[in-house]
Amino acid sequence: MTAVPLNDVLADAARGGYALAGLVVLGWEDAVAFVEAAEETGLPVILQAGPGCRAHTPVPVIGKMLRHLADQAGVPVVCHLDHGYSVEECLQGIDHGFTSLMFDGSKRPISENIDLTAGLVETAHKADVSVEGEVGYVGYAEGASSAFTDPTEVARFDKESGADAIAVSVGNVHLQTEATDGIDFEALAAVEHVTTKPLVLHGGSGIPQDVRIRLARETRVCKFNFGTELRQTFGRSLRQTMADDPNVFDRNEILRSVMPAMRETTKKVLRTVGPS
Repeated sequence: MTAVPLNDVLADAARGGYALAGLVVLGWEDAVAFVEAAEETGLPVILQAGPGCRAHTPVPVIGKMLRHLADQAGVPVVCHLDHGYSVEECLQGIDHGFTSLMFDGSKRPISENIDLTAGLVETAHKADVSVEGEVGYVGYAEGASSAFTDPTEVARFDKESGADAIAVSVGNVHLQTEATDGIDFEALAAVEHVTTKPLVLHGGSGIPQDVRIRLARETRVCKFNFGTELRQTFGRSLRQTMADDPNVFDRNEILRSVMPAMRETTKKVLRTVGPS
């Protein structure tokens, strides 16, 4: 397979009544584990390079790394630049192999968010790159509070921005270390009523498994982002490796040891929201 734009796999998910998993990549080992898990389940996967990843690994490097994995994979792989806060940052992603971008204009006035997203969409679509936008603000556990998506604003964004998918805030929160039943289905229904595009929920780690299934099967949520629970698996496995052998020092050996656990967690995530 080769890398694919987000829109290609979102369309199938929307028709099939299931969702896709956007997995936060922080390094080579977890990216490989994510692709291997996708191949074992036969499901598409979205490899996401967020601000933390990009601060550690420059876009030209991480873009080529994700494309290398995608172009050798046996399943569709989306190479996604997540939370691009400027148009310039997103354009850099296009130049370096990303097939999908998330422009985060959620803190801007809605008219500015729409205008900037629309301009980016025009450039991105010419390069066969998809664009995800955001309306409302998804907050952070132990950090900034959320602002729920306003139906009037998201209706405008849906019609005017040209975005391929819209991230919304309906009780989902970034960096939740434990699942909490915080999704407001009435707020989500109000958003669905005035939009047509596939919807995205950031902060998927904080959504309980049964709620994930309901959202994937019964709503227009077609993409969940997962980072925290994957990092938790990585950390637990890493600590276990060091505890089992306090004398181990080889970086490659240590990091390779976390990959089986990462694959298993990833397969569970993919299967939970994927086709039933």
